[in-house]
Amino acid sequence: MTADRTTSPRTATRRRLIAGAALLPLLALAACGYGSDKKSDTTGAAAASGSTKKLSASTVKIGYFANLTHATALVGLAKNGPIRQELGSTKVSTAVFNAGPAEIEALNAGSIDIGWIGPSPSINGYVKSGGKSLKIVGGSASGGVKLVVNPNKIKSLKDIKGKKIATPQLGNTQDVAFLNWIADQGWNVDATTGKGDVSVVRTDNKITPDAYKAGSIDGAWVPEPTASKLVAEGAKVLLDESSLWKDGKFVITNVIVSQKFLSAHPDVVKAVLQGSVNTNVWINANSDKAKAIANSELATLSGKALPANVIDPAWKSISFTDDPLASTLKTEADHAVKAGLLDKPDLSGIYDLSILNKVLKADGKSQISDAGLGS
Repeated sequence: MTADRTTSPRTATRRRLIAGAALLPLLALAACGYGSDKKSDTTGAAAASGSTKKLSASTVKIGYFANLTHATALVGLAKNGPIRQELGSTKVSTAVFNAGPAEIEALNAGSIDIGWIGPSPSINGYVKSGGKSLKIVGGSASGGVKLVVNPNKIKSLKDIKGKKIATPQLGNTQDVAFLNWIADQGWNVDATTGKGDVSVVRTDNKITPDAYKAGSIDGAWVPEPTASKLVAEGAKVLLDESSLWKDGKFVITNVIVSQKFLSAHPDVVKAVLQGSVNTNVWINANSDKAKAIANSELATLSGKALPANVIDPAWKSISFTDDPLASTLKTEADHAVKAGLLDKPDLSGIYDLSILNKVLKADGKSQISDAGLGS
């Protein structure tokens, strides 16, 4: 593990700029369709900033989703963004994914080294590899998930019974949460087929709004900005998932790394985590500017920016945090077991927060717990 950096005047100045800087220049990502797995190879921040910082890897491959819940990556990897600044002359190759399983496959294949991803695919990837594929090394976001419904068909939560409700994918984070909520109502649904007292319709987020408009679904348990897109089409928010969790907090996005890359390049992982921490500081201090950057990045990926009536409510429902909220991941694993989607997992060692906690300590911040699931 590399030693902690001392805080030089240059570093202190940079951190002050991150916390109160003007709008970051936008990253001109290579064109790729919304939700595609296509890589976008771009240089690090060195060319623009003149940084000569040298790390142990010449390139780092980073994956994330074109979702607002991945705004730390969207903002931090923008041109001259905090993550790129910390990486110095190390080049960044990005890959955008639509679903967690595809990102886990890419991590296992070495196509990416580090990723922003939800808790359920993190758990599945770790368990299926016998604890050898990945580590969760940091947090990124909490919240941003809602149950939205057709108000003409569903007036209250009890009206969900007998209706068709979409989730993004079998076994994904929102799918598990919805199945658990259904079970808590005393209703029965076959987790694999989605059939039962409620019809769970697994639908890709990018086509869920069209499915809603066509009447093929009556609502959806989905992350932002999909939830707010549906509301813009006339749906109403029936339940915010944060209301089901203690203190309203639950993990929606983690930072993971392949164990092979972590072992070979801990200094690069540290740089990414320092950049992620700096990005979250900047986002929380400059919410409107950060929202504008994230929207511009989404526009690059999808070809169209989100309108104000979608991005404004979506952004407000997400909290950006360095804490991976480990105790909530453990609870989400229990939910997957209860739904029959996962055998009782051994999650011992799924977290390695040692580098993150070194970064936080150097920044004068409190240490973060791994809820007993650390290395």
